[in-house]
Amino acid sequence: MHTDAKVVPLTKDAAEPSPISPVGRLPVALIQVRDKMALRLKQALQELFDNADDTLFEMADRSTSNVEQNAFFEAMRDMRLKRKSIERAFLHKVSESFSVLGQYDIGRAPQLDALSFDGLALVQNDELEEAVAQDAMVARVMSRDAVAIGHLTARLNVLVSKKIEDKTNPLGPRLLCEAFLDACRSLGVEIKVKLIVLKLFEKYVLSELEQLYAEANQLLVAAGVLPELKSAPVRRQQEHASPTRQAAPAEPPVGAVGSVEGSVQEVFGVLQELLSQARGTALPRRELPADAVPISNPDLLRLLSHLQQRLPQQVEGSADLRISLDQVLTRATARSGRTRVIGQVDDDVINVVSMLFEFILDDRTLPDAFKALIGRMQIPMLKVALLDKTFFSRGSHPARRLLNEIASAALGCGDRDDAQRDSLYQRIEQVVQRLLNDFDDDPVIFSDLLAEFIAYTGDERRRSELLEQRTRDAEEGRARAELARKQVEGALNQRLLGRTLPEVVVRLLREAWSKVMLLACLKHGVESDEWHAALQTMDELIWSVEPHEAPEDRSRMLGLVPGLLKSLREGLASAAFDPFSTSEFFSQLESLHVQTFQRFKRSEPVSSVGDSVVRPLLDPGSAAPMVAVVEEIVLLAPREAPAPDPEPVVVVDDEALGFVDNLRVGSWVELQEDDEHKLRCKLAAIIRPSGKFIFVNRTGMKVLEKTRTSLAVEFRRKTIHLLDDALLFDRALESVIGNLRRMKGA
Repeated sequence: MHTDAKVVPLTKDAAEPSPISPVGRLPVALIQVRDKMALRLKQALQELFDNADDTLFEMADRSTSNVEQNAFFEAMRDMRLKRKSIERAFLHKVSESFSVLGQYDIGRAPQLDALSFDGLALVQNDELEEAVAQDAMVARVMSRDAVAIGHLTARLNVLVSKKIEDKTNPLGPRLLCEAFLDACRSLGVEIKVKLIVLKLFEKYVLSELEQLYAEANQLLVAAGVLPELKSAPVRRQQEHASPTRQAAPAEPPVGAVGSVEGSVQEVFGVLQELLSQARGTALPRRELPADAVPISNPDLLRLLSHLQQRLPQQVEGSADLRISLDQVLTRATARSGRTRVIGQVDDDVINVVSMLFEFILDDRTLPDAFKALIGRMQIPMLKVALLDKTFFSRGSHPARRLLNEIASAALGCGDRDDAQRDSLYQRIEQVVQRLLNDFDDDPVIFSDLLAEFIAYTGDERRRSELLEQRTRDAEEGRARAELARKQVEGALNQRLLGRTLPEVVVRLLREAWSKVMLLACLKHGVESDEWHAALQTMDELIWSVEPHEAPEDRSRMLGLVPGLLKSLREGLASAAFDPFSTSEFFSQLESLHVQTFQRFKRSEPVSSVGDSVVRPLLDPGSAAPMVAVVEEIVLLAPREAPAPDPEPVVVVDDEALGFVDNLRVGSWVELQEDDEHKLRCKLAAIIRPSGKFIFVNRTGMKVLEKTRTSLAVEFRRKTIHLLDDALLFDRALESVIGNLRRMKGA
């Protein structure tokens, strides 16, 4: 139904569409996996609750105070009472995670929380501790089971059209932890007890994931889904590892051999096969002399270290790297008299890394100012790949994570920022320089740099999230105030428009009583007694200054005025209206009421009391000035200029509107402001009452405000683009594999 722009709906439409379309069913193989895994998770959760009493009792027995002991005993009782509901809620969440794989979003952004006028709701220490514990649990599972999770994610992507990542895998540790935490919201326990419950979840549920992933992968292999992916044999655990033992180092030794390495080299093996098939067609075939001697891997690493130290500024592209390597090998050949070449496996690694960086340096998502910095990481990344082929397979590899973290942090930097003076740019430059100066053949440096960089970006993110939350709260509050003003305007215009009333009454209602009504609407809503009382007072005031002739009107007037004046005084005082202006209004209002009573007297027969005659109290010529309300009343917010002219009606196609409707809070976009400047900003909020899209920069400060139509127009003009915020290395690897497959078919 079309509604006029000035009409603001008070309630959500009952027919509002669901954000999830019911269309789409899960494949049979995926249903089998869901049901089997749900059974396994249920058994593990039951084991958790079976052991929770013993654990909490031991903690209570070791307590040093009665308060602490009672807390553990209360937690035991609470968990017993709510055990079944937690189990049901957890399994329901897991089932929902599978269900959405067969569904698609229809373009509605998440709703913002209601604005609190009592102050900003900052992240509390308890929530922070809970989040830290959850992240640590997830990291330990990803370190231990990254390959199995990756294979399961790859197989799920074959079965459903929705793009799935490890973090959105319904059996991934993050979604399982979130489902368990959500199911435990009803537990009335303090954070110390909740952390113990989380440890139990890790001990009895997450520790079983290795076996669970193996079974899920085997079920899909039996269904013919990517049978070529080979997983490592599962380590059978005779007993559950303690939480202390589970906190072992998160990363296995780089360059590890044996079954672990063999299980995570499938990606590189696929790349090698695609490269070999593309040689001689899309890629040139190497013609080697008969006396060619492959250079050893350690010698190649030394050559790369030489280039890394001597040519950090020049070796930024794959062509530069190849030329520099060929020059070094030519000199080595001249010295030894025998042709020195790079071995086939090492040459494949160089080719793949070169292709990855070609994609990275051409990627429009990466700001130009940061491409040169990241390009200088090519040689260190190449050395890591030569040392450890799991670099291509393991998403948790420190070198890959470092590259992804740098790219994610740089996403919000625009071309107007002074890169050389930007603190983020300087920090990334320090990271790159340390790699170039200190990385020889010990990849541990990547773990150290990753930890330091994550700590830095974590602080930056917390600051930006705080400012972003303030921006959202301010915009939501402004929208609520605007909606309330529309309600007040509507009530005023309904009663005043087209009528002729005393000028003082019109001013009183417009300038003073409108504030009382606005406050009632904001605090209590339009269904409240306070709002209806404000409307009633306005109606009584208008009636009291209109001409009346009937005798019963005089009686009503006598009974109405005292209460009316009291309501007006109390209302204006509650809205903190200027006392001087209030006194002036009441003085003029008193004169109006006196004139009204005078008219009642004149309409009655002249009567005498003794010898005196009741005479008019005021001169008839002193009647209050009247005003005709012929234009709609428009209220302005404090320090607000008159509203701009409405946007011209522009016809936009469904594709443009679809782009806007598919935007999600948190999406990054790039707006072409003019021929020279682009603005990068993140969608922070969609204000439903006003239909405004609020964008912030990477610090959380508001930089842009658009309507749905204006965004669609920008998209149609191709002046706005959605930035892909998926992991940079993963997108690059996906692109390389896709290109090689196309070369194979060429």
